[in-house]
Amino acid sequence: MSMPRVFFYVQHLLGIGHIARASRVAGALVRDGFEVTVVTGGLPVPGFPEEGIQTVALPPVVASNKGFSGLADQNGIAADEAFLSRRRDLLLSAFFNSAPDVVIIEAFPFGRRQMRFELLPLLDAIKKAHPRPKLFSSVRDILQQNRKPGRDEETVALVREHFDGVLVHGDPNFVRLEDTFPLTSDIASKIRYTGMVATRRAAEPEETFDIIASAGGGAVGLDLLRAANAAAAMLPAKLRWLLISGPNLPEADFASLANERPSNVTLVRFRKDFPSLLRGARVSISQAGYNTVGDLLQTDCRAILIPFVAGGETEQSVRAERLKALGLADILPEADLTPTLVADAVRAALAAPQTAPVLLDLGGAEKTAAIIRSMIA
Repeated sequence: MSMPRVFFYVQHLLGIGHIARASRVAGALVRDGFEVTVVTGGLPVPGFPEEGIQTVALPPVVASNKGFSGLADQNGIAADEAFLSRRRDLLLSAFFNSAPDVVIIEAFPFGRRQMRFELLPLLDAIKKAHPRPKLFSSVRDILQQNRKPGRDEETVALVREHFDGVLVHGDPNFVRLEDTFPLTSDIASKIRYTGMVATRRAAEPEETFDIIASAGGGAVGLDLLRAANAAAAMLPAKLRWLLISGPNLPEADFASLANERPSNVTLVRFRKDFPSLLRGARVSISQAGYNTVGDLLQTDCRAILIPFVAGGETEQSVRAERLKALGLADILPEADLTPTLVADAVRAALAAPQTAPVLLDLGGAEKTAAIIRSMIA
């Protein structure tokens, strides 16, 4: 019997959270005996998708502003109709060539509305296919709030018409979909909670740092990194710091940080062993992105979270507040962030007593594979 084929679409526009989560799910599907093709639509990210996964790279687009309202090509030039039409045609061609048993679309229709130009045609192609593949939406546990009137109703209509299931990558004991999507009850029969998609238990670190400051993809983390870099000079020099800028931090900004860093600070763009490094650290300074939080929840590292709120973003603030309520994190504001604020927060975190671990379901990748297999049996 041939392996069931999965066609997995993921579009990251600013950070790397979407591609990282999708890559982990794809890896679990491969380990479970699926043949997986991941279709990526953003800039290349080192290490994602995982090795051994077949990929189709569409001509990349990025967010042209922090509000995610526009698309640009990899050179920052606004994506015109011809460019978008070519992407759509390449996506549809990849779908027909794959002839999948299962299609997974990351975020849509709950997010990534900007990609309707190619995803609505893909939905139509799936609907007309014989045999028709099972179709799943793959979404994180916390959605963007303050959506425009009518958007939620549009999402529900698309889910009802096209999707066989909605894979919610979260633990309902931590946060439920209805907390950020008010019409959840209208699609309740299609929802499957998978647990959080976290990395598999990291190995013991080969190198240790006291404090790790990370900026995810790096496109919007410069202020965090600058504040951490300066805070390191305000604290005892015996503390070892690691700053991880992310692959998307502009080269000029990276060079500026390197020139200003104190002697006890190591600056890198990317560390593949990031989850392992967190196991050996005492304090983490980061935004409150899904993947970073998933890594933190597997460690005893104290978290200082600086949620990303530009462009009206709400997702990271909700996650940070939930973690703070559980005693797992402190929060600093993105606006008016200063080295003094960061230094004071690090002092408090270093002095804080050890907290008891909170047992959340972090096996979302493997459970996703199990759910899909049960629904195509």
